[in-house]
Amino acid sequence: MDSKKFLVKSAGNGMEDALAGTEALGCSKGLTGKEKIRLRLISEELFGMMKSIAGEVEADYLVKADGKHFVISLSSEIKMTQEIKKKLISVSSEGKNAAAKGFMGKIRDMIATALLPDESGISGMAGLTMGFMSMGSYSSPESQQATAQAFMWSMNKYKSEVVKNRLDGDSSGDEWDELEKSIIASIADEITVRISGSRVEIVIDKTF
Repeated sequence: MDSKKFLVKSAGNGMEDALAGTEALGCSKGLTGKEKIRLRLISEELFGMMKSIAGEVEADYLVKADGKHFVISLSSEIKMTQEIKKKLISVSSEGKNAAAKGFMGKIRDMIATALLPDESGISGMAGLTMGFMSMGSYSSPESQQATAQAFMWSMNKYKSEVVKNRLDGDSSGDEWDELEKSIIASIADEITVRISGSRVEIVIDKTF
């Protein structure tokens, strides 16, 4: 499996190099022009979401390819300063952000909610159950607490639950509309988000 790795920042540093490297890997794997555009769109959507996260965020961007199967990941340790906490809390209300727009906006706010302090964050996860799976607790030497809760979210699990709710008449249809309008939801085969303490990893799979 071939791969390329870049350090990117929410201010935009390194993103153009990462996009160019992703396209170059796509070319080496024989992707068509249309396929290369879709691969680039996946990365651009990821970077767009990263830019919207409160505070200055630095992340490892990794793109791997095995034939025409591509895995793009963005991994970051988001330091929870008091300033960032205030920004996250200000856009969160019982785990929901009314200002969230679109599918990627919901993923961004889901991450923000999970990173909030316990009284505002973990308790607020009750409003974000679709697509979520608890991964139990894990040891976190960097954390002031001996253990922290870990979560994983799956786009495919979320999609299946949205479809089920729609068929059962338990949904307003907003989630379905957002999925249909989302570029990345229509292109990606799977998106997973892993949240372990302050460590966040977003992984996107796509086979052309």
